[in-house]
Amino acid sequence: MAKAATAAGIAHGQCLCGKVQFEIDVPARWAWHDHSAVSRRAHGAAYATYVGSWRKRFRITEGGKDIARYEDKTAKTARSFCAHCGTPLAYERVRSPHMVNIPRALFSDRTGRQPLYHVAIEELQEWAYTGEPLVPLKGFPGVVWQRSKKKKRGEREGMF
Repeated sequence: MAKAATAAGIAHGQCLCGKVQFEIDVPARWAWHDHSAVSRRAHGAAYATYVGSWRKRFRITEGGKDIARYEDKTAKTARSFCAHCGTPLAYERVRSPHMVNIPRALFSDRTGRQPLYHVAIEELQEWAYTGEPLVPLKGFPGVVWQRSKKKKRGEREGMF
């Protein structure tokens, strides 16, 4: 008989509207940042951060009927999303039938893995934030920005 997971050994997640809820046993198998064009488009973001879980350790706890699925026959992948709010829920690959990849942002709990890996880093976009220093924008609380770098006098073009 399988040992039941304790509350401390489970990470809970949900879509934006809350209709679809799920959980995984922790620790997750691994976590990574995916910079590929496909993930950028699927998430509408510079990159997607995923947590990979063994399929047998992933459970839909609410809203299974509210999940829609898109299959890319060429890439041999499938992406699931909430049919109500559109939140991406899972990314699966035919070549890894025992794994399910879930966007890290959907979890309210720790997953037991930090995203230490980068996939398709060669597709990193020049407009993506990469950790440059940011400063507060005066008059807009909570907004920060990256100051443009001023050229030093010796670096200016057209000088004598």
